[in-house]
Amino acid sequence: MSALLEVVGLVKHFPVRDGPYGRLGSGVVHAVDDVTFSVARGETLGLVGESGSGKSTVARVVLRLEDATAGIVRFDGREVQRASRGELRQLRSRMQVVFQDPYASLDPRMTAGSAVAEPLIVMRRRREVATRVPELFDLVGLGREHAARFPHELSGGQRQRVGIARALALGPDLLVLDEPVSALDVSIQAQILNLLADLQARLALTTLFITHDLAVVRHVADRVAVMHLGKIVETAPTDDLFASPAHPYTQALLSAAPEPDPVTERTRRRIVLTGELPSAVTPPPGCRFHTRCPRAEERCRVEEPALVERGVGHPVACHFAQVAAAR
Repeated sequence: MSALLEVVGLVKHFPVRDGPYGRLGSGVVHAVDDVTFSVARGETLGLVGESGSGKSTVARVVLRLEDATAGIVRFDGREVQRASRGELRQLRSRMQVVFQDPYASLDPRMTAGSAVAEPLIVMRRRREVATRVPELFDLVGLGREHAARFPHELSGGQRQRVGIARALALGPDLLVLDEPVSALDVSIQAQILNLLADLQARLALTTLFITHDLAVVRHVADRVAVMHLGKIVETAPTDDLFASPAHPYTQALLSAAPEPDPVTERTRRRIVLTGELPSAVTPPPGCRFHTRCPRAEERCRVEEPALVERGVGHPVACHFAQVAAAR
């Protein structure tokens, strides 16, 4: 299956701003460092990691809401970072995003129907508004009467459905979902996740799903890429990752996730990370996880591990990944 989205050697650094006036300092935040992955057509790739790992920055650079410091983002064979303003306008009609906070992502002065119609108007497809907007409301499970309501008159779940409808207005090929359910109540999360799964199947969408919630990514993703401090440390098919995580960081994340089966929850072994939490401004040499890794050795402190294939479609950036996977 061919890749719709390819990211190669992606780097994004932000300058450190010092003082009360935000003057540029001498350091940089290493938000994303040498990230490489691809998403096949019709596939859902889950990008997971704790807060500050660089997940959302990857999404913003992929969509060119931020310019990359280095690296390549290729969408359907075209380099996003080199696209002119006109080319980018066309590309963005095929790449859409659903943000984390459904209230902040909607204009409080616009009705839900106007918000969903706006992409069509911007792309000079005004004639489609009268038929397309009601279709989209039906598609995301909202009554057509909701089109006349303002964001403050809608619930959190309804607002997120409006955000999804707006993202689908132009018929995109790639949908980037940046923590789309983390701001919602648990009961509403399940409804939105089921809606997204249904839409992905019905519309043959390619999806980059960003989350810190492993239970969510297990439900929606075909493959999972795990990020730590700006780098991908492990990528695998979802079932393989949950059955046999090879990187110590992935193992720690999975051990911290709650287990619904009470018997399994009482008997399973938890991995408690200790040690110094590294800074993205001054990341440690060698493996960036070595300051908290229970298996770290001297080699980890001086030699950065490469992302090496450890099985079929299961690359891991760990010097001792095979040992870790076997335990």
